[in-house]
Amino acid sequence: MMKPWSRFLPPALLALLLPALGMAQISVGVSVNVPPPELPVYDQPPMPADGYIWTPGYWAWSDDDQDYYWVPGTWVPPPQPEYLWTPGYWGAEGVVFLWHPGYWGPHVGFYGGVNYGYGYVGNGYEGGYWQGGRMYYNRSVNNINNVNVTNVYNKTVINNVTVNRVSYNGGNGIRAQPTPEQQAATRERHIEPTPLQRQHVDMARRDESLHASRNEGRPPIAATPKPAAFNAPGVVPARQGGALNGARPSPNPAQRNAPPRESPALRENPGERGPTRPSAPRVEQEPQREPRFQNQPRNEPPPRSESQIRSEPQQRYEAPRPSSEPRREAPPPAEPRRAVEAPPPPRPSAPPPPPRPAAPPPPQAPHPAAPHPERPPERDREHG
Repeated sequence: MMKPWSRFLPPALLALLLPALGMAQISVGVSVNVPPPELPVYDQPPMPADGYIWTPGYWAWSDDDQDYYWVPGTWVPPPQPEYLWTPGYWGAEGVVFLWHPGYWGPHVGFYGGVNYGYGYVGNGYEGGYWQGGRMYYNRSVNNINNVNVTNVYNKTVINNVTVNRVSYNGGNGIRAQPTPEQQAATRERHIEPTPLQRQHVDMARRDESLHASRNEGRPPIAATPKPAAFNAPGVVPARQGGALNGARPSPNPAQRNAPPRESPALRENPGERGPTRPSAPRVEQEPQREPRFQNQPRNEPPPRSESQIRSEPQQRYEAPRPSSEPRREAPPPAEPRRAVEAPPPPRPSAPPPPPRPAAPPPPQAPHPAAPHPERPPERDREHG
């Protein structure tokens, strides 16, 4: 997808383009590589008072939003008498579209041959003229039925704005060249758009409903009776939208920087991520088996060496060596202490006692582990 962009032309490129333009306004503004939408169809609001001049709507470019937005047509008081409005226009130059701003001047100059309607049919202005310091209006193209204006006339103007609504010159757009009179108009004294017009454009830029990506070329506010009067009575919407040309930006730019979503497989079966969690504590507890002989209350016998295992093939007793824990199922401690003093003689194959200090034998020692249980009582009577 082609990403829209805009920038101010550097002086070197501007110097190369001016001979190709061969005309019109010296001030070339923003350039974009996406063509503007077609012009929408709308009705002209009534003229608010005598002396106002109609300025048609157009598509402007927002560099911050990377999108076209509609600047509604409106009635504007001129900066001074005898001055007419020359609309701005988009011109295709190679792969970019250059914006040529509008201006006030004694004569209407070249505006790309774009048919904006209501007197701006692509060449000159058919909506009125100045004479004797007063503006005379053509009733056939101006809505002046609600005010008492006597300086009017009727002149039929062929308006094919509903047939050809292309909004730019050159390339695949309108094929028009400035006339000698229009070229002479570019050398006259010009006045920039008035503060009211600049406020009007700024309000349109900040109104998201006027962005092409939101209204699909059909702005809800197509024209206003006065500049910056977007909520005043007489505001009209577009009756028919204009086709969008080229790639369109996203309506919500913030969505383009959205973080990636979580994998659907992990989201649908979160248990797949869990098995590693209970296994972690078991791995950490495994090293704790080593200090089981260090005064820990466990019922398992301590490990035996290979010599002990070979010397005890029958494995008939559980604890071949004494333990330091007397708190097990055992009779009173007196009997184990006497048994330690006189170990039973029929255990020649028993392993030697460990180097640890002597301790009471386990409670299981006098039990089935002894081969002759009747002899310990005799020993008790001998040493009693």
